[in-house]
Amino acid sequence: MQTRLLEPEFLRQLEQLSLVAKRVFAGRLKGERRSVKRGASVEFADYRNYALGDDPRYIDWNTYARLERLFLKLFMEEEDLHVYVLLDGSRSMTFGTPSKFDYARRVAAALGYIGLCGYDRVGAALLGESMREYLAPLRGRPSVFRFFRFLEEAQADGGTALGAALQEWALRARRTGIAILVSDFLDPQWEAGIKALALRKYQLAVIHVLDRSEVEPDLVGDLKLIDAETGEEREISVSGVLLRDYRRALDHFCGSLQAACRKYGADYLRATTDVPFEDLVLRWLRSRGLVK
Repeated sequence: MQTRLLEPEFLRQLEQLSLVAKRVFAGRLKGERRSVKRGASVEFADYRNYALGDDPRYIDWNTYARLERLFLKLFMEEEDLHVYVLLDGSRSMTFGTPSKFDYARRVAAALGYIGLCGYDRVGAALLGESMREYLAPLRGRPSVFRFFRFLEEAQADGGTALGAALQEWALRARRTGIAILVSDFLDPQWEAGIKALALRKYQLAVIHVLDRSEVEPDLVGDLKLIDAETGEEREISVSGVLLRDYRRALDHFCGSLQAACRKYGADYLRATTDVPFEDLVLRWLRSRGLVK
């Protein structure tokens, strides 16, 4: 399999992994995931109170004999999982070498490939000031080419409105599942987007991508800074005090993002583009329980 995003040897390593659903999601077709259903299937799961209209064949009469209450048996049934890779395509993501956008695309490609090889349903979206591009969920290895093509053709441009873009996407996606958001989060309304996904019961993983020079700037002297998205210019004189204040502001920003993720039940991982993305997928995401 040929793609500009991932090397063949790395693809073979990804085929040994799977995405981890931390709770049960219902799917459309029987697949390799489990969801709790009433009635017969492969493995007993739990009980619940019998309700009028339930199939009496699945009443546990032994429990009734002990407790004189009707309980219905629940079983585990294999179902497909929906996985959504949400990629920030704003112009600020073009910063760095390699750019944050190229790094994010490769992470997205790896996670999507894991899902498709595991017969999950994998969709994607490119986000900016709105939801710029949308790829409906695909399933199975034959869909890998279409998924990779979507990412290869994606371009980073324009401004950011993550809150509005994610709310728009959440209305478009019909089924809940795992949502993986890859962004630099350089948008003051980012929390509204995370909240929108949490309220719709997605299992959310946030991958915060930054360039090393954004974390540890190596700047001196008088400089003119230009906002990549708005074109706004600002002249500054870089000093030790300014760099110290910048690092404090960055720590506060990242801490606020991490705290919001905890608040809404999302996993948070900060990644700088000097970390080989293969390590990010094979080691860091595995240690966080997103893949196994």
